Amino acid sequence: MKTLYVIAVGLMLTLTAKAQTFTLKSSDLQGQATQKQVYNGFGCTGSNVSPQLSWENAPEGTKSFAVIMYDPDAPSGRGWTHWVAFDIPANTKEIKTGSGDPIKTTLPKEVIQSITDYGAYGYGGPCPPEGDKPHKYEITVFALKTAKLGLDKNTNPSIVGFYINANTLAKATLTTYYQR
Repeated sequence: MKTLYVIAVGLMLTLTAKAQTFTLKSSDLQGQATQKQVYNGFGCTGSNVSPQLSWENAPEGTKSFAVIMYDPDAPSGRGWTHWVAFDIPANTKEIKTGSGDPIKTTLPKEVIQSITDYGAYGYGGPCPPEGDKPHKYEITVFALKTAKLGLDKNTNPSIVGFYINANTLAKATLTTYYQR
């Protein structure tokens, strides 16, 4: 009986050690957005360049990824969606700096960057109200169980979010802040 217990504990430790956490990181963001990432418009004068993102340890069964950048502190009564990209192929592990520009993107051609709360496609950087507290920007990569969401670039962020959440296997979030 003691031998069986030792084997069971050993097996549990082995399985736990092999299970890796799905993680997201960025070489461009160190907890604070810079003028490079800040929106150019809506009263802000940044460069509106999307940050580099990379992820690892996606769960087995991942068929695509999606990325959403969201500001829960925006004074809209429901937050603000700054970036929505989906149908990212499962073999993608990185989004390069500046890929959020739908014209100059280096993302695979099947990736869809849909409309944001700015009413534009692709990345729209931080732009909180002047003098407001620091806003939290949550960038989340979702590992999805479907290769395609079946949506187009004109689909509003809430609908895209609904489909993403319905197909999520795992998610990893990176948080950065900005104040002006």
